[in-house]
Amino acid sequence: MKIKPILTSIFLSSTLLTTGCASIVSDSTYPVNITSIPENAAFTITNELGETVHTGTTPETVELASGDGYFSSSAYTIAFAKEGYQQQSIMITSTLDGWYFGNLFLGGLIGMVIVDPLTGAMFKLQDTAQVELIATNYQSNNANKSLQVVSLSDLPEKYHAELVKIN
Repeated sequence: MKIKPILTSIFLSSTLLTTGCASIVSDSTYPVNITSIPENAAFTITNELGETVHTGTTPETVELASGDGYFSSSAYTIAFAKEGYQQQSIMITSTLDGWYFGNLFLGGLIGMVIVDPLTGAMFKLQDTAQVELIATNYQSNNANKSLQVVSLSDLPEKYHAELVKIN
C-alpha cells in the first residue's frame, strides 16, 4: 500500500488550501519607527476605538498590527507632546499589500477570501511616522530681540515699503 504518497498529497493540499500569499510572503504586524523633531517627545498610540495601544518617547520602533478584523484595515492616531511645543497628532492607516494579489497564482480563493483577510496579512503599514513639533515658548525663542521705537523720518528708506498703517 502506498501510504506515503497519499499522506504527502494530503499534506501539500491542506497546506496550499490553508495559506494565503500575503500570509506567506508578508506579515500581519509591522515595525513602525516613531520619530519627532526635536527628539524625546512623549507619544501615545491609540487605535480606532480610542484604546491606548502603546506609549513611549521618540525615537522608538513599535510593532503594530496591520489588520483589525476580517477584511478590516487598522488605523492609529499618534499624539505627540513635549514641554515648550504644541501638541500634535498624526494618523497612520493600513494599505492593501500587493502580495495579497499573489493569491490569484498561489493561495487561491481560500487565501484571498479567508486566510489573508483573517490574519490581516492583506494589509501593510508604513515604516515611519514622523512629526516636526512647533515651539510655543516664543519668549525664549525671541530673548535676543528687542523693540525699538523710531520716527518715520529716522527710519531708513529701504524699510518704508514694509510699513503697515495702524488706525
